Amino acid sequence: MSTDTIDSAPPSGIRRLLGSVRQADGGPALRLSPRRRYLWLVLGLILHLFALGGRWDVALAVWFFPVFLLRFLRVSRPVRGLAAVLLVLIAGGLFWAVQLAVPLTLLVVAGVVFLSAVVVLPYLADRLVAPRLGWAGRLLTFPLALTTVAYLLGSFNPFGTAYGLLAVTQHENLALLQVISVFGPYSITFLVGLVATAANHFWEHGPSWRGTRPVIIVAAVLATVIALGQAWLAFVPAPSSPTVRIAGINPSSASLSAAERILGAAPTDLEAVSKLDMAKVRAASEVINSQLFVDTRKAARSGAKIVFWSENSARMRAEDEPAFLAQAGALAREEGIYLNVAANVYTHDAPAYGRDQTVLLGQDGRVLWTYQKHHPIPGLERYVAGTGPVPVVDTPYGRLSNIICYDADFPAGTHVAADIMLVPGGDWPEMGRIHTQMASLRAVENGYALVRSDLNGSSQAFDRQGHVLSQQDTTTGDNQPWITDVPTEGAVTVYRVIGDVFSWLCAALTVAAIGSALRRPRRKTT
Repeated sequence: MSTDTIDSAPPSGIRRLLGSVRQADGGPALRLSPRRRYLWLVLGLILHLFALGGRWDVALAVWFFPVFLLRFLRVSRPVRGLAAVLLVLIAGGLFWAVQLAVPLTLLVVAGVVFLSAVVVLPYLADRLVAPRLGWAGRLLTFPLALTTVAYLLGSFNPFGTAYGLLAVTQHENLALLQVISVFGPYSITFLVGLVATAANHFWEHGPSWRGTRPVIIVAAVLATVIALGQAWLAFVPAPSSPTVRIAGINPSSASLSAAERILGAAPTDLEAVSKLDMAKVRAASEVINSQLFVDTRKAARSGAKIVFWSENSARMRAEDEPAFLAQAGALAREEGIYLNVAANVYTHDAPAYGRDQTVLLGQDGRVLWTYQKHHPIPGLERYVAGTGPVPVVDTPYGRLSNIICYDADFPAGTHVAADIMLVPGGDWPEMGRIHTQMASLRAVENGYALVRSDLNGSSQAFDRQGHVLSQQDTTTGDNQPWITDVPTEGAVTVYRVIGDVFSWLCAALTVAAIGSALRRPRRKTT
């Protein structure tokens, strides 16, 4: 059998529960039956399926699935145990894709396998590195490594934090989430890992002082984080005034269907559209764009001072873009609004055949920014990624900024000194609500209000503490302009200023732990 860590004999009840397995740090041997061992793996798998940042998440599940996966691995042979945990992680990734209707293309499956293979590394560290470092190392190695991996994947892999960011599962626990305004979203990952190792330490050592000491420490840390977050929500609430009225506009399903009939192809099939007659493309685009302009004027006359469209709402050929922007500028000037138009500009440039962009028109009709999506979805979008900083513009209603849909899944790129962040989104029904909840974390992290107008999903507005101010279900495809009142004053957060210092600290300590473990011999078993 494999080894596990324990320093004193457990109570007879725990002895009967676990059986017997040889302990890595010299404690008594406890024999564990394979059937009992694999029970922990199955429990870890089941809980993991509901802790993925998907449609069927259970917030508590994220705090328990690592407990059981670690327990299984600690009482299993390393190679077999890691292989089994890897399969659990892969199964979870595929289940995430299925429940959100992400096409299971070869690229998606390969991405899930790759991400799972990386995420299993903290479990490897807990199994092979932590036992050499004493009780503190046993407690901290896994959460440090888990945080490091989460940060590296969220920052440097093309899928960002769209899959696997544990903080997403806690979006309703605002008291807990306030910690990300100081330490960033990966700090939730650290806390989850810390709970897992503390629970396993108690599991191994029982209700002795040695067994309960880490539990008391971790419980105190978690209680402090939640208490401070609750105090922040209660005594330093996000301002409710002054506010500005913002409207989100979507193309209607009727206009999109009419455009498709004119084109003889889906308006989203950019390569097919690039080969069509210019007059036909212009006529189809006019059907969509005219409805957007009508709804924009309606929203302005309902009091909206800022109007923005969901991702790729407007359609036009590159040759027609100047005339389109002139029309949008005239509308903004006539109604005295800031108008952020989101457009798919058809081009002849392979392989993208289009640009995914937004343009902000000021109250005088001038162009204040042109922004191209920085992170096209791998495997689904062929746009050329935009470059340059995220735009910020001073207005009478605070500092406005803008990113597009998937850009919000890369936290490091959203640290801007804004009061209101506009996020045009373009999701599908299964993904829309979850993707909007993912974006809401950026508001808490950076201290601005975030307004996300989503095509065929869920449009929502959040204040800087993550409270939902307004929402609209857009899955029906035919929605009136969505209007919400949003605070115009943001706040400077610690995380916006220092960035991912906490995550880099975790990375440094992970490397130090590995180095220390390599210099120490494994504790002899008895």
